[in-house]
Amino acid sequence: MRHSVFACAAFGLSMSFTAHSNPSVAVDIAPLHSLVSQVMEGVGEPDLLIPAEASPHEYTLRPSQASALANADVVFWIGEGLTPWLEKALDNVAGSAQKVEMLALEETHTHEYREGATFEAHSDHGNEHHDDHKDHDAHKDEGGHHGHDHHGNDPHAWLDPENAKAWVAVIQEKLSAVDPDNASTYKNNAAEATASLNALIADTNAKVSKLGDVKFIVFHDAYQYFEKRFNVIATGAISLGDAEDPSPKRIKEIRETVQKLNVNCVFTEPQYNPGLVKNVFEGTSITTIGVMDPLGASIPEGSKHYQALIEAMVNSLSQCK
Repeated sequence: MRHSVFACAAFGLSMSFTAHSNPSVAVDIAPLHSLVSQVMEGVGEPDLLIPAEASPHEYTLRPSQASALANADVVFWIGEGLTPWLEKALDNVAGSAQKVEMLALEETHTHEYREGATFEAHSDHGNEHHDDHKDHDAHKDEGGHHGHDHHGNDPHAWLDPENAKAWVAVIQEKLSAVDPDNASTYKNNAAEATASLNALIADTNAKVSKLGDVKFIVFHDAYQYFEKRFNVIATGAISLGDAEDPSPKRIKEIRETVQKLNVNCVFTEPQYNPGLVKNVFEGTSITTIGVMDPLGASIPEGSKHYQALIEAMVNSLSQCK
C-alpha cells in the first residue's frame, strides 16, 4: 500500500511538472495561431478558437473551444476591435489566464480606419501606434447600423508582416515567463520565425513590384496593413472594416469609381456572401472576380499558415491584369 501511495504521489508530481513544462495556450484567429505555433514548435500546440472560414467579428464558441479557453494558461488575441464578443468570454471563462492583446502592445504599428468607399492611391504609408480616436460620423450612417462606431484603429494588423515579427518576440517573452524550462526552445524558434518573416517580406516586395499599377476593389476594408507595407493600395472596399452591409450611397460611390478608373478586378472573401459582389458590379467594367482572404480559410492551420497567407494575397493580386 505504501508503494502504491508513493507511486501515486510520484505520478502526481510528474503530471504537475508536465503541465508546467507544456503550458496550455489559446489563440483567437488562424494567422496569429500560426505565429504562436512557430514559437511553440517542439513544446506544444496552441488551441485555435475561431476557424479561419468563420467571421471573427461575430462568432459563437463551440464547447471544445470554450473548454480550451477555460483551461488556458495564456491567451493571445488580436483585440476587441476584431472580436468585440470575445472580451466578455475572456473575463468569464478564462479569468485566471494571462491575456495578451496584440493591438494593445506598444510594439504593434496600427492604422486608423479609412473613411469612404474609395481610397487614395498615395495615402500616408507611415505606421502610427494608437492614434487619437476621431469621430468618423460618415461611417456610422453607411450601413444603417448604429451599433458600431467606425473610429479608432483598424484591427487587421496581422497583415503587416512587420507586426508579425514584433509579435513573435512578444510571444517568445510571454511563453518563456510562464514556462522557463523551455525558454531556450522558444528563443530559438522565435529566431527562426523572424528569419522566415524577413525572407517573406523581401520576397513579397519583389513580387509586388512586378505587378505594376494594379487597380482592384476588395470586399471589406481589411487589407490596408498589407497595402501600405507593400505599396499596393486598393481602389476601394464594398464594405466597412467590420464587414457590415454597404449602404446604397456607398455602393453608388464605388460603382462610379470603378467606371471612372476602369477598374476590372474585385475580390470576394470566403467568409461572406459572394453574391453581393456580383450584384454590386453587374454591368460595370469588372471582368475578374477573385478571392482575397485576410484569414486564410483554404490554408491548413498551423505553423506554416501565416507565411502561406501572405503569399496567397500576392497570388490573388497577380490575377488583376
